[in-house]
Amino acid sequence: MKTSLVIMAAGIGSRFGGGIKQLEPVGPNGEIIMDYSIHDAIEAGFNKVVFIIRHDIEDAFEEAIGRRIKNICSDLGVEVAYAFQEKDNLPDGIDPVEDRTKPWGTGQAVLSISGIVNEPFVVINADDYYGKSAFKSIHEFLTSEHADSELCMAGFILKNTLSENGGVTRGICKMDSDSFLTDVVETKNIIKTSNGCSANDTEIDVESLVSMNMWGLTPEFINLLKDGFVEFFNKHTEDILTAEYLLPIYIDELLHKGTVSVKVLSTPDKWFGVTYKEDKELVVNSFKELITSGVYKEKLFS
Repeated sequence: MKTSLVIMAAGIGSRFGGGIKQLEPVGPNGEIIMDYSIHDAIEAGFNKVVFIIRHDIEDAFEEAIGRRIKNICSDLGVEVAYAFQEKDNLPDGIDPVEDRTKPWGTGQAVLSISGIVNEPFVVINADDYYGKSAFKSIHEFLTSEHADSELCMAGFILKNTLSENGGVTRGICKMDSDSFLTDVVETKNIIKTSNGCSANDTEIDVESLVSMNMWGLTPEFINLLKDGFVEFFNKHTEDILTAEYLLPIYIDELLHKGTVSVKVLSTPDKWFGVTYKEDKELVVNSFKELITSGVYKEKLFS
């Protein structure tokens, strides 16, 4: 069964004033975070990799990872494809907005794979490390028998996503007795404390599951995403130059309409990512520990 790993990489570099820090090596042989995600996805059974990028970073992306991954995937029988997120790449019936300066967010990013991905897929951020367990759980869900409207997401344990350097914002998952998502409560400024963690002096259960925007989706979902973009576009006439069509917000809208269900798949692995330049040292040391403990080989794809 064909299943795809979709990597949202169109936004890389934007938080560093144009420098693409997410493409800098973090592994012992020049690996970047995406290498580990691709490795884990292929190991879990995904057999197609789709990069969502921008045309203006295409050369840097090819040099940092694209050519190398194509060669590795070719040897493994894994397909590689590209989709491009540009601000004027819009669904039929929507005219480009002349004064808009940037693309439309993660919802539009996933829309760019229309016609390229026609199979169940997992979508992730390029600069986040998710661990092996989440890929395995999502692949098992996507390849099991379920309705087109049944989606899934990886639920990370809150304590495994906190930062040593300050407060973070996390979407805390509320679920029913069968682990289906009922709500995501965005909680800002969560910090570590001696007893666990808190947000604005309110104690929070460190064992809570949180969303790190790792979703298991169906090809039929892309059609819903197109319809949602039209609704979004018509709703944001006053702030159309800055409004963003965000994947988790749209999924939440569908969830509350009863259009889709979302199974929360708990994962024990630690999440980490490159959000700021200062994060790189922590990421490098984290991968060293994973290699030392035998989670990865020093030569990743050997």
